Amino acid sequence: MKKTEYTRSLVFPLALAGLLSACSSVPNQAPIVDRNPAPVVAEPVTQAAPPKPVVKVQEPGKTYVVKRGDTLYKIALDHGHSYSDLVVWNNLKNPNDIKVDQVLRVSAPDQSTAGAVQTIPVVGASGVEVKPLSAPVSGNKTSPKGDKRPYSEATLAELQKPDVSAPAVVARADVVVPVKGVEKTPEKATEKPAQPAAADNDSVEWVWPVDAKPVATSDENRSKGVDFPGKSGQDILAAGAGRVMYVGSGIRGYGNLVIIRHNSNLLSAYAHNKSIVVKEGQMIAKGQKIAEMGNSDSDNIKLHFEIRLNGKSVDPLKYLPAR
Repeated sequence: MKKTEYTRSLVFPLALAGLLSACSSVPNQAPIVDRNPAPVVAEPVTQAAPPKPVVKVQEPGKTYVVKRGDTLYKIALDHGHSYSDLVVWNNLKNPNDIKVDQVLRVSAPDQSTAGAVQTIPVVGASGVEVKPLSAPVSGNKTSPKGDKRPYSEATLAELQKPDVSAPAVVARADVVVPVKGVEKTPEKATEKPAQPAAADNDSVEWVWPVDAKPVATSDENRSKGVDFPGKSGQDILAAGAGRVMYVGSGIRGYGNLVIIRHNSNLLSAYAHNKSIVVKEGQMIAKGQKIAEMGNSDSDNIKLHFEIRLNGKSVDPLKYLPAR
């Protein structure tokens, strides 16, 4: 009985010591919560730069800035061209749709590449580009070196034969090929000299466009054309031979208008017609009837007649024959 009590008294302290040891060795695994999280910094958004506006460069004499009240027909008349040319040069879908400050081309685009010589590479059957070898440098021998051969009359005769493996030479008209005893001068291509514009203008023969006397005006006013009074339906004749460049009423202040191009520099205009009997593109002879006199876009019956040189109105009486 005493032994059992002794055993119980010994086991209890040992169990208590083990329990305390186990409690002290277990780590604290309670979750840690950060109640003040770090702020999230958003990355800066880079905005793309707006596209630069396309600005059409103005070229003096080649472009024109549209002003308020302008029409494509008037711009074409002022620059001595057909309005259809301006439509093509400026890629216009609607000739009536032009805006103020719009830059228009009023001359034919430059043909800078016309007549240029282009070198086209030759591609072989294997797809490899074949280029001609450059000319050999003077003094360098490009032919194969001779080998040592025993002397004989046959070998000597073979060495004296002309080299038939030399590359062929393409003859050109502008290259002088030296020949022993003969000197040949290259023939220059005969080019037709350009005719001056004044001579071209002098070749136009003029007649009076209507059987009437012009209204007396000053020299300054005549530079803008002259007016011929007359009767409604009176015949109006072409003052010179040429091609009809314009027929219509699209130019304000001119009414029913006919414009004839006589050469690259000169054209004539006939305004305020009652009716027109020709069409655009038609070839006209000098003195041929083109319209009938009227008062379209005018307060009275008359023919307003202009001659334009390089698009600028000049005094018509300096071109018409004397009466």
